[in-house]
Amino acid sequence: MVSAARLAEVIDRNRLAPVEVATLVYVGFTTAAALLFGGPDRPWMLTAHALVVAVALLAPAARAAGPVGRFLGDWYPILLVTALYSEIGVLNLEHGQQHDFAIQHLELWVFGSQVSYRWIRAMPNPALSSLLHSCYLSYFAILVAAPLGQWLSGRRDGARLTIFAIMATLYFCYVVSLFFPVAGPRYAFPLADNAATQVWPARAAQWILDTGDSWGAAFPSSHVAASIVATLCALRFWRPLGLALAPLTTGLIFAVVYGQFHYGVDALVGIVVAIVIWTSLNEYAWRDQAPALRPAADLRSSPLL
Repeated sequence: MVSAARLAEVIDRNRLAPVEVATLVYVGFTTAAALLFGGPDRPWMLTAHALVVAVALLAPAARAAGPVGRFLGDWYPILLVTALYSEIGVLNLEHGQQHDFAIQHLELWVFGSQVSYRWIRAMPNPALSSLLHSCYLSYFAILVAAPLGQWLSGRRDGARLTIFAIMATLYFCYVVSLFFPVAGPRYAFPLADNAATQVWPARAAQWILDTGDSWGAAFPSSHVAASIVATLCALRFWRPLGLALAPLTTGLIFAVVYGQFHYGVDALVGIVVAIVIWTSLNEYAWRDQAPALRPAADLRSSPLL
């Protein structure tokens, strides 16, 4: 048995980076959800949660163990995103609850119609569809490119803060989806079948969702929120990278609604979440992190940790 003193030494909060603290808090929420809603998969989920906790607690030591450990210690949250996202769908399906009716009422009040259903049918333009669906397909590229570009260019502090910002955003959206699941218009309405849905980016997006979508994770749109935060971080720490990502993120915001992946309200609240988290991180979580407050040019001279 590990003594309480030894455990306290391992879980030394001062040694944990903000992303570790956020990860441990998120695992606490998902563990509660697994205990409340989990079915036959509960033991496997709890085992996976224990492994994630172990990874988070070992990350500080990994970062001090050389280049490979440093990379894994900083990047493990991004590497776990797909698994964490998939778990939401499993838990929500086992819980069997969804709140689409409430969101559809809100959609009608805000936009005057079910815009996620009507838009692609009212404007079945293949060129527009190709453009927007291509932006939607760039989602993971945006999340990875924002910190990776900084990492490879020597802006390690900016890369770490970008990873933290992305994960804090995703964790917030995922927790909301766990306790207020919304399936989304892709499940609530019949899918469109016209010229806009026949272009290859649209077909590719549908194939990806058919094979790996997470049911109940529509509200708020984590795609929108995380992409905006990733792009804002890139703009802050390495402006050319941010400017390259900005058009893709802008297209993605519209694509999630045009492609009938999210309600318009999902995207709108995703924008609000991104703004709130970005503002909060700058004012509070990054208050004592000097690299976060320097101009992008200064980060080039930051030490490679």
